[in-house]
Amino acid sequence: MLKRTKLYIIGFVLFSLIGCKKTNWRENYQERSKEPFGTYIFANELETLFNYNEFTVLDEHIYDYLLINPVTTNDQANYVCIKSYAYQLDKKTTKKLLDFVAVGNDIFLSLNSFNDTFEKELNFKTENLDSTVYDIEFLKELDGTFYLNNQEFKVNKFYFDRNIRKNYFKSLDSTKTVVLGSQNVPSEGKKPNFIKVSHGEGNVYLHTQPIVFTNYYLLKDTAPKYIENVFSYLPDRSVLLDTQTKRSKYNYSDEEKSALQFFYKHPTLKWALYVGFIGLLLFLFLNARRKQRAIPELKPLKNSTQDFTHTIANLYLREDNHKDLVNKKITYFLEKVRSKYHLDTQNLNSTFIEKLAAKSGNTEHTTKYLINTITTINKRSQCSQEELVQLNSLIENFIKNK
Repeated sequence: MLKRTKLYIIGFVLFSLIGCKKTNWRENYQERSKEPFGTYIFANELETLFNYNEFTVLDEHIYDYLLINPVTTNDQANYVCIKSYAYQLDKKTTKKLLDFVAVGNDIFLSLNSFNDTFEKELNFKTENLDSTVYDIEFLKELDGTFYLNNQEFKVNKFYFDRNIRKNYFKSLDSTKTVVLGSQNVPSEGKKPNFIKVSHGEGNVYLHTQPIVFTNYYLLKDTAPKYIENVFSYLPDRSVLLDTQTKRSKYNYSDEEKSALQFFYKHPTLKWALYVGFIGLLLFLFLNARRKQRAIPELKPLKNSTQDFTHTIANLYLREDNHKDLVNKKITYFLEKVRSKYHLDTQNLNSTFIEKLAAKSGNTEHTTKYLINTITTINKRSQCSQEELVQLNSLIENFIKNK
């Protein structure tokens, strides 16, 4: 993780130097955001923290996922959610998650605020002395020192220089809760900010400072080690990362149902709704017919080259001769290298890699990985479809990123 972080640092510095767009210092916690307080780096590095176990970024609501994929004691996982506020974790979803924990799974939540169901079921309370602070300049002044209670860690003290709210656990149930970390709160002393709560056969890990998992801190020296230590408490198994981007298709609250239910309870309102809807459709249809002329269909010219390519590709797919396709792809790539960069491709050694990286504009690491893949696949008598797809992807990205 540390090696990758160094590459991210270099990329971030270069982007800062050449970028003309003003930096956005708002806390967004979006997994695709490369802004300072997005979680792009964290989402891409989380898999390495769990030794490359099966890793799933949820593209659906966690309630729907658990409903369709019920998890048993024989199929355990870690659920991870890093957000400012997990709006999608309503009462029903929270109880579904706690049932998920009760059969032996673990969940990790790092939020600025936890919902009432979590607090009631796990018997804890939080306090945020900076809950009304939203201005970027004021948040910039908030720093803090974190401590981890495990003496086996080589480093137990970590300093974070901005956006550290005085947010901590005010009360805990000591019979089932273990304090794993704390932070120094001015005028209050050391207060817990990272705890483990036992629930059934599993555990719930709660953390009150999601800001430390953002790009800004992962590009510094302190946060990567802190995060490694924090996640070392979770079991080494598959991971579910919740991006909180989708609403549930199956879990509806009474408030969401009540609007239409009110109309359907009264026949007059129901028919008024139908008439209004039909009238709107008629208006759109008649208005469009009056103002819009018919647009003649222009058939595109037939691309015979494309048809030929499809025919050849289908022949290879039917034959399942992936090795032949790999050989042709490698031959095409090496010919392109010889003609464009004037390099001898007879000996694909380290000198060749350095020259190709310099002339193509790709990094030496990317170039070395591609050439090593070509060398490895070339030595095999057969290749799988997955290896063919991987090689094609590597070559396309290499040419695209020149």
